[in-house]
Order: sequence, then structure tokens, then C-alpha cells
Amino acid sequence: MNYIGSKFKLLGFLQTSIESTLQIAHAKPLKDSIFCDIFAGTAAVGRFFKSKVKQIISNDREYYSFVLSKNYIENHQILPRAKELLGILNCAQQTPPTQGKIYKHYALGSGSVRQYFSDENAQKIDAVRFKITQWREEKFINDKEYYFLLASLLESADKVANTASVYGAFLKQVKKSALKPLILNPAEFESTKSRHLVFNEDANALITKIKGDILYLDPPYNAREYGANYHLLNTIALYDDFIPKGKTGLREYVKSPWCKRAKVANALEGLIKNANFEWIFLSYNDEGLLSLEEIKGIFEKYGRYSFATQKHQRFKADSSRIQKQDSTIEYLHILRK
Repeated sequence: MNYIGSKFKLLGFLQTSIESTLQIAHAKPLKDSIFCDIFAGTAAVGRFFKSKVKQIISNDREYYSFVLSKNYIENHQILPRAKELLGILNCAQQTPPTQGKIYKHYALGSGSVRQYFSDENAQKIDAVRFKITQWREEKFINDKEYYFLLASLLESADKVANTASVYGAFLKQVKKSALKPLILNPAEFESTKSRHLVFNEDANALITKIKGDILYLDPPYNAREYGANYHLLNTIALYDDFIPKGKTGLREYVKSPWCKRAKVANALEGLIKNANFEWIFLSYNDEGLLSLEEIKGIFEKYGRYSFATQKHQRFKADSSRIQKQDSTIEYLHILRK
């Protein structure tokens, strides 16, 4: 999934930096640590560290992210019926096209004037989403299967979305990938012996209720709100009744203090102050709302501070493609509390 601020290409840098920091300090090794990813996003970081730590605590306020983590992180044992269930959902005879909420609000054929999906794919999304809900209500599937199927739908729908990687707007012309028929591919997760925890809360509220060894922070860097940029994934995940607003069909969302220049410093300090974790690692690039000096000033109040850096290729979405831009510097701010 194309995602703003994704750390997928920086996972090696994160692992090397965290492991070397722990080794130099003669601290508890990574494999024995409880690792919290409190701004999980697509759960890329949690998935990477899932088999490398004692336990993952994953959290994100956005519901689509919660669904992804419930599958990729909390699911940790094989689902015997996964292939069978996906086969039914992919079969047009068993799951026929349905003109539901996605078709009604986000496809041109319904008269919505929005084209986030082709008419065919929107109806397929509706059909699959309705069937998943029906199965859960009838107790034909359990919670583990429910989140696996829902995560599979989110990932597969994203691949045929008619957008420039985010859902802030749709494209005027339907791109080639959006014309391909929706096929549900499995959102495969890693099996582990350990159990993991997943939350759907505000990070600053959750931090007062949890504890562990390593707290990893990857908050929004700038004014772009995830609730707006990924509203359609929330709509598919929630499948609730609401009135879409404006040309883009936006749903109501709670604005984040991490996306506001006047509030972000207080949000960060509150999180650091209340964290019951020995180690805190913050990913933040050199173009964020907070300056490097501001972050350093906050961190140094609560313990020993250092940082590591890595050049990172920046991407910008426009109306027709994703353009590669100049590299930016990714900072990993480190605090031993």
C-alpha cells in the first residue's frame, strides 16, 4: 500500500540503529523486549519486528490501521480456512456484485460524480464487505478470520483505487491499474509463538495505560491529516452510515494535534513525559513541523539523548503519478528515559 511517511524502506536502518543502541548501553536485548509501535499506520514496522521481539503493542487512531494491525500483528497462528473463504469472496456466483455504499458514493455510475473506483470494482467491494459482515453476524467466521478478510479487502481495494496514492481526491481519468478487476489477495501475516496487543486509541491517552521496553514513535510530520487522506479506507473498514461531504466525499474525522504547528510540541512532550518505557525512538525528518532543536530540547528533559540519520528518497503524489523528488534526511531521535 502506498502510504504517506511509510518506513518500509527504512526498516533496516531502524533495526540497525535500535540494536546498536541497546548493545552499546548493555541494555535488555531486542529479542527480550516489549516493543510498542504507537502510530502504526500500515503496521510495516510492527510486522518487521514481530518475530524479533518478545511482544508487539500496536496502536493507531485511524480505524483502517487498526484493522490492518488486528490482522498483521494480533493474528499469529495459521487460519486453516483462509484460502476457502477468499475463494468464496472472489467468486462472482457466490458473491455477486452489489450496489451498496461504495458504489453509491464513490463510483460514477451511481451518479455520485466521484470516481474513486470503477463501477465494477465499487460493486465488488460492496459485495465482499457485505458478505464479511453477514458472516460475522451469523458467526460463520471468528474475529481472527474477520480481520484477515477485512485487511485483505483493504489491501486489494487500494490496488485498484483511481487515486494518486492517497484518497484526498480522485483522478479525472481512470488509470490503467484502476481498470483491473478487483481480486482479493490474502493479507498474509507472520506466525509467532508470542501473543501481541492491538489498540485503536489516541496515542497520548493510550500511553498512560501501557508499559514496555521500547517505544517507537512515527507521528505525522506535517499538516496533512491521515483522516482526510485515507478517509475511504476508513469507510470500507467501518462500512457505517454517514453523509459524504463535498466533491471528494470526505467523512467527518478528528483533527490531530500532531498536524498543527501550535500543538505538536505539547503533544510530543506529553507522550514522552507519560511513557513508561526505558527507550524511546522517534522517526522525524528534517522537513517536519518541529525543528530538530525543539525535539532535542524536549528529549533532554527526560534522559540521555542522541540521534542517528539516514538519507531517504522523498515522494510526492500529483494528479497522475508519483514523482521522485530530492532526498530528505530521516532522523531517529533516541532517548534513554
